[in-house]
Amino acid sequence: MEKTTSSHYNINYHFVWCPKYRKEFLVGEIASFTQNIIETICSSKKWKLLELQIMPDHIHLFISTPPYENPTGIIKVLKGTTAIQIFKKFPKNRLKFRKGHIWSPSYYVGTAGTVTAETIKKYIKEQERENNRNSSPKQVKGSPCDFGEL
Repeated sequence: MEKTTSSHYNINYHFVWCPKYRKEFLVGEIASFTQNIIETICSSKKWKLLELQIMPDHIHLFISTPPYENPTGIIKVLKGTTAIQIFKKFPKNRLKFRKGHIWSPSYYVGTAGTVTAETIKKYIKEQERENNRNSSPKQVKGSPCDFGEL
């Protein structure tokens, strides 16, 4: 579990995105360069890179980010920065893509954590039962401020 000054969190995103028309151009030097760019972005943004796989026609990225980051903002930074840097280093690739856009506008994002939806539902119901038993405002084991239970 990670933490900021005001929160404890475990927010993991799995992103998948691909070049326009699923062109298989992420190979060799371009793949290595793209990997370096993504690693640099993650490091500079303080995103924990959990796994990265560059395939010829798509990219898989699994990262952990603080709660103030959102998936749309993350993918915009990743796709925008990688496209700019790839075109700077490999300008001839701009001709391979219509209107000079490398990435397809779509992407996949999924979340993953250590707690299942069923566990969360059970936890919430247990809090309601615990609250009914203890009407006093004292700290209840397993309350939102007791992060040991999650």
